[in-house]
Amino acid sequence: MYQVNFSDQAMHVLGKLPTLEQMEVVEAFSSLTPEDMLQGRSDLGTVRRGGHTYHRLRVGEFRIYFEAAEGSLMANYVLHRHTFKDFAFRSHLPFPEDEARLEQEGGFWKYLDEPKS
Repeated sequence: MYQVNFSDQAMHVLGKLPTLEQMEVVEAFSSLTPEDMLQGRSDLGTVRRGGHTYHRLRVGEFRIYFEAAEGSLMANYVLHRHTFKDFAFRSHLPFPEDEARLEQEGGFWKYLDEPKS
């Protein structure tokens, strides 16, 4: 068993969910074992982003992106599946810190059309 922690972003998203969904997400995350992490499961994946390795756990309509350290798991992000935020995170596109800039400059499609500098 791991000690589990949740970031402010994860707590904010969880706080908006109905109680049963909260319990489902927290139970799935807190029940991960070291064996699950080593052997892998169909609902677990890995994403490398910004020099960090995040693990991804799919739970219902949500994905939990977390980091594993000695004896603990830190849920950095809880994102709804099939959203731009989830896509951006997995695809290495700008994420929270660049989101405001994208919207001010015409949005996602304009960003894709611009040449990289």
